[in-house]
Amino acid sequence: MTNDPVKTVRTTCAYCGVGCGVIATPDGNGGVTVKGDPHHPANLGRLCSKGSQLGQTVSTDGRLLAPRIGDQDTDWDTALSLVAERFKSTIEQHGPDSVALYVSGQLLTEDYYVANKLIKGYMGTANIDTNSRLCMASTVAGHKRAFGTDTVPGNYTDLEQADLIVLVGSNLAWCHPVLYQRISAAKDANQNMRIINVDPRRTATSDLADLHMSIAPGSDVALFNRLLVEIVDRGLVDADYVAQHVNGFDDAVAAAHADVTETLDICDADLMAFLDMWCSTEKVVTVFSQGVNQSTSGADKVNSIINCHLATGRIGRTGMGPFSVTGQPNAMGGREVGGLANMLACHLDIENAEHRNAVRTFWDSPTMPTQAGKKAVDMFDAVADGTIKAIWIMCTNPVVSLPEADKVRQALLDCDFVVVSEMFATTDTAKCADVLLPATGWGEKDGTVTNSDRTVSRQRPFLPKPGMARNDWDIMADVGRRMGWKDAFDYATPEDVFREYAALSGIATKFERDFDISDWTDDYNAMFPRRWGTERFFENGGFYHADKKAKMLPLKSRAPKSAITTDRPFRLNTGRVRDHWHTMTRTARSPRLSQHLAEPFVEIHPDTASRLGIKPAHLVKLTSDHGTAIVRALVTDRVRRREVFVPIHWTGETAPTGRVDALVTGYVDPVSGQPESKASTVAVAPFDPEFYAFAVSAQEITPDSTYWAKARVENGWRMELAGTAPTDWDAYAKSLFGDGETVSVIDPARGIARVAVVSGGRLIGALFAGREPVAVSREHLAGLLGGDYADVLAGRPGGDRPDPGPIVCSCFSVGVNSILHAIEADGLMTVDAIGAALSAGTNCGSCKPELAALIAKCTVKEAAE
Repeated sequence: MTNDPVKTVRTTCAYCGVGCGVIATPDGNGGVTVKGDPHHPANLGRLCSKGSQLGQTVSTDGRLLAPRIGDQDTDWDTALSLVAERFKSTIEQHGPDSVALYVSGQLLTEDYYVANKLIKGYMGTANIDTNSRLCMASTVAGHKRAFGTDTVPGNYTDLEQADLIVLVGSNLAWCHPVLYQRISAAKDANQNMRIINVDPRRTATSDLADLHMSIAPGSDVALFNRLLVEIVDRGLVDADYVAQHVNGFDDAVAAAHADVTETLDICDADLMAFLDMWCSTEKVVTVFSQGVNQSTSGADKVNSIINCHLATGRIGRTGMGPFSVTGQPNAMGGREVGGLANMLACHLDIENAEHRNAVRTFWDSPTMPTQAGKKAVDMFDAVADGTIKAIWIMCTNPVVSLPEADKVRQALLDCDFVVVSEMFATTDTAKCADVLLPATGWGEKDGTVTNSDRTVSRQRPFLPKPGMARNDWDIMADVGRRMGWKDAFDYATPEDVFREYAALSGIATKFERDFDISDWTDDYNAMFPRRWGTERFFENGGFYHADKKAKMLPLKSRAPKSAITTDRPFRLNTGRVRDHWHTMTRTARSPRLSQHLAEPFVEIHPDTASRLGIKPAHLVKLTSDHGTAIVRALVTDRVRRREVFVPIHWTGETAPTGRVDALVTGYVDPVSGQPESKASTVAVAPFDPEFYAFAVSAQEITPDSTYWAKARVENGWRMELAGTAPTDWDAYAKSLFGDGETVSVIDPARGIARVAVVSGGRLIGALFAGREPVAVSREHLAGLLGGDYADVLAGRPGGDRPDPGPIVCSCFSVGVNSILHAIEADGLMTVDAIGAALSAGTNCGSCKPELAALIAKCTVKEAAE
């Protein structure tokens, strides 16, 4: 597991909580090729489409290269002296709770540790929270209530050794593709394995399932309460395990009996199939993700799942247990290091006086808050009302990702002092900063991360720091020294930070906590992936409540907090797409990752679309009490009739009207503080612009248009537009693409315009407009940029060049038309056959559900004929 000192570096992927190992090979010119690390236990050489294209995201184009105060670049001494002085004076004038840090699951553990120590141990407030609050705080709360600590009982190998996997609120195929690949391979190898997918929306993951249960949003507690009753009625309770290791069984069962009348909105046959499979299979893993967590009853949903595993003793044994998959590369590391407002490092509790005193003594710190700080949504409410007067945001984009995002933006604009540590000055949040600090990113950072199954891996640098960029832990430590705490923050390397953190975990074991890495004294630079704790927890009890027993909780299902009304009759679900991640600060830099889905959209049921007069590919306006969005209509029966789905990724940089979190209500789980991001209510209506258009441009453009969405292509940019029609299309095209010769076909009567702009004999831009959405070959047109423009106005390849169509396989740029031709003309009727012929699906495998769907569609068509 040692690195080649000349060529390759073993590191960890920058994206989700699977924590895949990556082998990076720099090319010496600022670029890098990547492949999966076959020796890493998380992925065993596999990578998803996003991980495979990491090399396309490391360019320093557009990077923030120097500290900036206002609009002026400055030096580090000036910038950090200002940050230290403003935080210090704010605390002196208004108290420690007037300042806050908002951090990220993309920070490394060493960054998290210094942030936690700085604000809790030295600034004296617990006002530090993280964007991980938005994705897994309900799991933390559920684990702590059931187990006494935030302990993940199992590991990834359980997914391959189970006979039944129940995926709840988890589109694993798109959000955690490598785990999906591992499960798919295990299912192929084990003909007895069955999979249940519990999700209101039918997703790519549903295609792998033996049963898809489209339950009503928010009814997860009712479903697992019904399962708990069935477990009791069938005599499947592990009485010995419950008697020895569990409290609260009787109350939990009584509450479940009282709750079984709640509607699940699924047919009896599907419900009975679910109950039969779960009850008749010992080796069950219940995997849950954001569909469970992002709810005002998220913690209860987690505990309803855990209740069933505790009642049957199906926990801590091979191939069985509740299993949470996290959304970010170091969400788990942040939990372990106390990065949340209600925690201390090493699974200690901030409201426990003995825990506080132990950490304060270890840090030799002057102060320690006695209660939890502001959680994410409350934190930005406190910024809005002026309670928090100085905030430092690191490695995250809350102006896009938090609920009621427009309110968050205004709060930051009105705040006395806003510091943002970022790679780019152009993010929605960076534009609100008084001070911008250039931070390192993946490929430049040096430290550790922890994945969803407790495996700690190294992220290693293989690229030079661009400009004046610095590591986050280093920036914070420098501010700590400038605030007067020189010795406490006298770190020279991330290894110094890690070793202090590891030593603190040894102190925590005196309180019988589970997290202990105090004996990890191996060479830091040579550290190999390693899971902390035992392989599995709780097979023989040993929980972390005072009596060593777990707690089953009495639970009652609750509807989502946002009520359906005549004005807001649709339930809004939000989530990820396959090839993008978070707010696309990284993935939008990859031309290949933007090929699959290049603009924001709303999935809407065909019956609903017909009733509302919404046509496929037309624009739709969504309205909530907090904001509006305009996105493209994707008419599909994947969603239920009274529900719509919009992805989370688009921003003011990429599609200003597609910022979906501007619509989301800021209701939170009362236990976990996690927002309900999948159940706001909205109005849905057609949006009728005067024109629709598609454009390609050799340079980045930002049009003055009601609707636009842009994405990178190999030689420039592609863009969808809509709005008020210009009076002069030639002039409009020049305003977009720059001066040059125009070649155009314009038909005012039909409302059609096709304009190409040429400079030096090369195509620098082309625009295709009409009164309806424009049907042209987008991939073909993007490929013409910078080259010959002879047939550009045709909008499609000539007869001698086939049109591949919209991209399905991002890894190999294989389009839908190529795949359909292989199916219909060449008779390739299996995913493997298509892969052998076209390579589609043979790298990351994330597109395999779509390939299977195309085959099924052609099969149905052929049967009908």
